[in-house]
Amino acid sequence: MEVEEAAAERGNLAGVQHVVLVLSGKGGVGKSTISTELALALRHVGKKVGILDVDLCGPSIPRMLNVQDRGVHQCDSGWVPVFVDQDKSISLMSIGFLLEKPDDAVVWRGPKKNALIKQFISDVAWGDLDFLIVDTPPGTSDEHIATVEVLQAYEPLGAVLITTPQAVAVGDVRRELTFCKKMGLKVIGIVENMSGFVCPHCSECTNVFSKGGGKELAQHAGVPFLGCIPLDPQLTRSLEEGRDFIQEFPKSSAFPALMNITQQILNAASPRSF
Repeated sequence: MEVEEAAAERGNLAGVQHVVLVLSGKGGVGKSTISTELALALRHVGKKVGILDVDLCGPSIPRMLNVQDRGVHQCDSGWVPVFVDQDKSISLMSIGFLLEKPDDAVVWRGPKKNALIKQFISDVAWGDLDFLIVDTPPGTSDEHIATVEVLQAYEPLGAVLITTPQAVAVGDVRRELTFCKKMGLKVIGIVENMSGFVCPHCSECTNVFSKGGGKELAQHAGVPFLGCIPLDPQLTRSLEEGRDFIQEFPKSSAFPALMNITQQILNAASPRSF
């Protein structure tokens, strides 16, 4: 197949180099937080990034990037995503931009959700991107199956699985690993989020939850362990206020952890080149 024909088949994703899905077995483990911070960290190292927020019932990323009041508009090739910065280095598509009121609930059955996910993937004019980060809802629902099935035609780089240290969260990620295996989706690695609390006064890290569950699971499953990210009030505050944590808090203990995870994703992408 000629290069031009292959690009035509990829449609609006023709200019996207690498697709990364962010998955979690349960809610509340920081999946949207990690998706947002990965995008900011990739921009920090000079990459152009898109975020596709398919967490239809809990679209939180527009708030985290301080673009919740923006709207999407149409162009000849579909929806134009919202650009987070003047350089257009991060673009975002979320159902949050399509709701009339921010408090509107998405009370839809599976087929309607699946149709919107397919439309998000095929009808958003992403342009040229180094990475497209796909933030998925928690669990292994219809939305996951629809997302992975549609994206498989574009040969995604793989999935990053988010857990917290507790056994209940790690157990849910085991099921997510099974889901990836059944769907033929490569696992880039596991991230253990909220791995200890960093005191804002003395910088000591306290294990609020247990520790090491994510690393043990990665070793048991034979997949890479990408690293631990501690609970850091600076990170939480920056997301609440829509600020760029990567730019503003380089001395935070969460900063090197996030950058190390980002580097490992870049390493996974390097054999496929840019």
